[in-house]
Amino acid sequence: MTQHLAAPSTGTSDEAAGHRTGWWQDAVIYQVYPRSFADGNGDGMGDLAGVRGRLPYLKELGVDAVWLSPFYASPQADAGYDVADYRAIDPMFGSLLDADALIRDAHDLGLRIIVDLVPNHSSDQHEWFKRALAEGPGSALRDRYHFRPGKGTDGELPPNDWESIFGGPAWTRTVNPDGTPGEWYLHLFAPEQPDFNWEHPAVADEFRSILRFWLDMGVDGFRVDVAHGLVKAEGLPDLGTHDQLKLLGNDVMPFFDQDGVHEIYRSWRTILDEYPGDRIAVAEAWTPTVERTANYVRPDEMHQAFNFQYLATAWDAAALREVIDTSLDAMRPVGAPTTWVLSNHDVTRHATRFANPAGLGTQIRTPGDRELGLRRARAASLLMLALPGSAYVYQGEELGLPDVTDLPDEARQDPSFFRADGQDGFRDGCRVPIPWTREGSSYGFGAGGSWLPQPTGWGELSVEAQTGAAGSTLELYRAAIAARRAHPGLGAGADVRWLEAPAGLLSFARPGFVCTVNTTGAPVRIPVQGTVLLSSAPVETDGDTVELPADTTVWWTV
Repeated sequence: MTQHLAAPSTGTSDEAAGHRTGWWQDAVIYQVYPRSFADGNGDGMGDLAGVRGRLPYLKELGVDAVWLSPFYASPQADAGYDVADYRAIDPMFGSLLDADALIRDAHDLGLRIIVDLVPNHSSDQHEWFKRALAEGPGSALRDRYHFRPGKGTDGELPPNDWESIFGGPAWTRTVNPDGTPGEWYLHLFAPEQPDFNWEHPAVADEFRSILRFWLDMGVDGFRVDVAHGLVKAEGLPDLGTHDQLKLLGNDVMPFFDQDGVHEIYRSWRTILDEYPGDRIAVAEAWTPTVERTANYVRPDEMHQAFNFQYLATAWDAAALREVIDTSLDAMRPVGAPTTWVLSNHDVTRHATRFANPAGLGTQIRTPGDRELGLRRARAASLLMLALPGSAYVYQGEELGLPDVTDLPDEARQDPSFFRADGQDGFRDGCRVPIPWTREGSSYGFGAGGSWLPQPTGWGELSVEAQTGAAGSTLELYRAAIAARRAHPGLGAGADVRWLEAPAGLLSFARPGFVCTVNTTGAPVRIPVQGTVLLSSAPVETDGDTVELPADTTVWWTV
């Protein structure tokens, strides 16, 4: 297994125009949520064999890299983000041999592979944690997590006032081996996800080893889950507010975005740099400002960080321009590319977000105006792919998939759905398995059913239905990614030059290229900007002017 490891891909982008200084600087990276992408063995659950079989589709789509959400051995209390063994594949997804074959096939196709890494917490079924519980208070293994005595007369109260992101206290009380009430342990997420204590050297040593294990397997990088959460403030102080969940992402918290995380990522960077082929790390870092996000991608730390401020921006020209400028300005001093993302496995798909009134957040429970949402989603996707930096595409968005907002309660599996006062708990809607064919019990997802029910009519949104169909969202993405790769004014660099435009419109220039966006609900006539390269909706020029339809983006060559 280990004597013939898959070599890291040089990738097709390295041989493209010489403006690239690293394949990741302007890459299009496709997120695969394995359980919902393709089912290779017909058990209703997506797996690595299914992903491997669909790699040619991703090659044809034109992406540079594939990011795989967790596939590690796990009890699946939180869809694999509760890891029991970081060096093993969960049987529901396959085996290490399947992972090796997938990496090899991807590299043969010129695709790179990025895997999820979950360093903030483990599963409560991780061997360290199980032994810590079994050995009781005083166990050395308890120092690798955050075990604390409780407050109150008999330790019956949690050690501090922190709340779980999924709702309820961030502490769970243990039971001693003799059956008496014991210490409490910290879990910022579900009780099945105890937080590591990154002050303990064994934790840092273990994750350096895990990095090397997967780099030796040939992966090209890591998406680091909860990258902002590893270090907690000294003494685990009380937050002192009952509005903790409302503050998340708006303020520095005693358990998030502590300065100590950066020492960890500097040590990881030295490991990544030991390997050939531009191996990268990508931060999932929810921070109060994009300026603080930029701290994660300084030259000796990670390579990219997700731009959640952009994802959360409404379909509004002024708001979009502001977040684009702020993002580019924040990343420029540290020399890192800005990233752009519209959807992922934790938020409502943008085709549904934009179908609803602004201000509802990223978890939306109503389908809204489907036609409006798709029109805006297509325009937003072309805007994203025109911006300098790296773009992330979540599986199925290239099909224009909406969220499934009417899943029955008995079908839901999102852990936050079952916990009061936490997140809205409707992440399952963006995780429904994607359709590949018009017909079949799971529209080509697999030979059997699917772990979450797919809507009736899903087949008309399938890859089969949209392939070769003029004007389809899939063909729009294929054309846009191909144009982005071919045109030197797209993707590369770090600047845009804003042009004058009527209210509600965005217009910016890049070398040999102009992008114009109408975010209003009505057509607007503007001067022709050049030759139409691509548009999210049909446009017709009339001499020197063009009527830009409502909610439409046009790419021009000049």
